[in-house]
Amino acid sequence: MARSRKSNQAIDLSARSFWPKSTELVGMEFTIRSPTDCALYPQYTIGLHAWFLDQIRQLDPELSAYLHDGESEKSFSLSGLSGQFVSHSQTLQLLAGQPYRWGVSGFSKPTVEGLARWLRQLPDEISLKNAPLQIDSVRLAQPPMTYTKLLRQGKQASGSVSLSFTSPTSFRRKGHHLPLPWPRNVFHSYLRRWNHFASKPADPDAFLAWVDDYVMIQRHQLESVKVAAGKRGSVTGFVGAVTYGLDRRAADQPEFQALFYALTQLAPYCGTGHKTPFGLGETQPGWQSDRAAPEVPSMQQVLAERIDELTKLFAAQRKRQGGSRAKDTAEKWATILARREQGDSLQDISDEMQLPYETAKTYSKLARRAAQESHSP
Repeated sequence: MARSRKSNQAIDLSARSFWPKSTELVGMEFTIRSPTDCALYPQYTIGLHAWFLDQIRQLDPELSAYLHDGESEKSFSLSGLSGQFVSHSQTLQLLAGQPYRWGVSGFSKPTVEGLARWLRQLPDEISLKNAPLQIDSVRLAQPPMTYTKLLRQGKQASGSVSLSFTSPTSFRRKGHHLPLPWPRNVFHSYLRRWNHFASKPADPDAFLAWVDDYVMIQRHQLESVKVAAGKRGSVTGFVGAVTYGLDRRAADQPEFQALFYALTQLAPYCGTGHKTPFGLGETQPGWQSDRAAPEVPSMQQVLAERIDELTKLFAAQRKRQGGSRAKDTAEKWATILARREQGDSLQDISDEMQLPYETAKTYSKLARRAAQESHSP
């Protein structure tokens, strides 16, 4: 059975270097603590995302702009927090002094170099709304790696491969969410990153046809979940574990078989599916269904359901316009109104959605009026 090697090495922040200069991929895990009991707000992963990019901006504005570019293939992924939570009034409560884990991965050489510069000036705490989180330590969660070495390891691998999806994972398919680890979608997700960042890209059509023909799901244990994720909208995803196997005829194309195994080893760095910079699609090697996935706060589920309900309402009202612009507007209105109903301030919403305050205010008024009109006789 193919296995990915997981690192547990603590990073000495006083060291002259943290990994070899040739490194193109690295995964880190931060141990953090809250000095007081405090509640996580439903969309706290947006706050982690914003804090991280601001940290990079202070060191390298050009790299931060690249990481922030909505049009480019993202070269980093962030996890949500994991650890011991206490449910309190439909939210998750962080316990004072309790250790929590947060993952940060980079999978391009410029990003990995930027992460190294950041570690040399790492602050003592993460500034998250209502929850100042103290950084205790950093360790390597995934070993420093290059794409060439991943492919070399792929050529030596064989047998079935298991992957565990420890945060909600989803794909976009024909404008909708696909909450299933269908081989073509899973490996297309990894191949996009590979072809963008590795020096030896593969023909996507030929490789995905090979995946369709020869990659099989041998075992799975999955659960679906709806969450509010990213800057707007909700996502229907899945968590759990799956084992992939290969038909014996897969070996007739050894270059694709090697790439298949290399991509399964890329997965823990890049995550699976979309919105991985916002904590979705966290992926671990092996079958880890017994390991508790990060709990989804009930308020986050409530928010996701409300955003979904309002998006459908506003999209139906704007159906004459049609197209992606109408859907985009419906999602923005729905996210703003749902968060306002939950008590978030317009300032926080505008900051996290990266909208001018007056624009967010106008959208809020229009959304509230549209929702009220839907209930009028």
